Amino acid sequence: MAPSAIAQVLSYLPATHDPNLLVGTETHDDAGVYRLTPDLALVQTVDFFAPVVDDPYIYGQVAAANAMSDVFAMGGTPRTALNLVGYPDNVLSMDWLGRILAGGAERCAAAKCTVVGGHTVRDAEIKFGLAVTGTIDPNRILTNSGAVPGDVLVLTKPLGTGFVTTAAKRQACPADLLAAACESMVALNDTARDAMLAAGASAATDITGYGLAGHSLEMALGSKTTHVIELARLPLLRGLEQLELTKFRTRASKSNKEYADPHTQLDGTPDPVRLEVFYDAQTSGGLLVSVPAAKADALVRELRSRGTLAAERIGMVEEYRGKHLWVR
Repeated sequence: MAPSAIAQVLSYLPATHDPNLLVGTETHDDAGVYRLTPDLALVQTVDFFAPVVDDPYIYGQVAAANAMSDVFAMGGTPRTALNLVGYPDNVLSMDWLGRILAGGAERCAAAKCTVVGGHTVRDAEIKFGLAVTGTIDPNRILTNSGAVPGDVLVLTKPLGTGFVTTAAKRQACPADLLAAACESMVALNDTARDAMLAAGASAATDITGYGLAGHSLEMALGSKTTHVIELARLPLLRGLEQLELTKFRTRASKSNKEYADPHTQLDGTPDPVRLEVFYDAQTSGGLLVSVPAAKADALVRELRSRGTLAAERIGMVEEYRGKHLWVR
């Protein structure tokens, strides 16, 4: 669903006045946070979607990694998960569903997150994901609204999964490029979480369906700042530029562009290929981390030492200057 549509729907929710609700829907953050005690809070999120790849096991891995990513983005630790399944059992073999669940369980086990059950309904289209509950210290929450002018923006995974998975569905994606995208989508964001906490990050969000454009905009809106994005610095999936990207632009890319454009200043004539990637909807993307400039080098070193797939400075946070995104 487009960001503008979600904002419209959320306007129907009544205001919440519970003092223990530390993070709700106001800033479109990655997960909700509810305080239980002075030093313990729950982080709660849910995400599911239709298959993005043909392999059921990898699809299950990707969906689980994607769902847990919201907890990691807040600085939390996933503890339990519930499987959410829509499946045409009257058409497809249950073995295929078993492989999906096995892939999801493998990623949960890798994150030390326990699958405690779930719910399944018959559906015309396959859907799978997780409702995840994590824990966090209420004093160490990272939201998407804490970016500070002078911060450096660091991205922890390469971009381009939307284009790649669309090309793969049309049998037009090189095998090595699809493999690189699957490696990225399956990777957990736990190491990136550890690195950003160690570096003293100011804010963070994970890059998923709204693309880098939409999620960086939400961070800038929440923190009332301008994000200056350097397109030349964006990390791309290996081999992405060999695709003719405009052939594999998704509907989500269009809605992401429509959402971001009123808040975006294009500086000069940006590279058209990288501008396409800026709007590309990601699945199980990396973390966008806003970190004080003095700690940026330490964060990049820590990310690389922990084996994250990318550790690139992609821009800066500045005082608001008329547009929330400044792209060059």
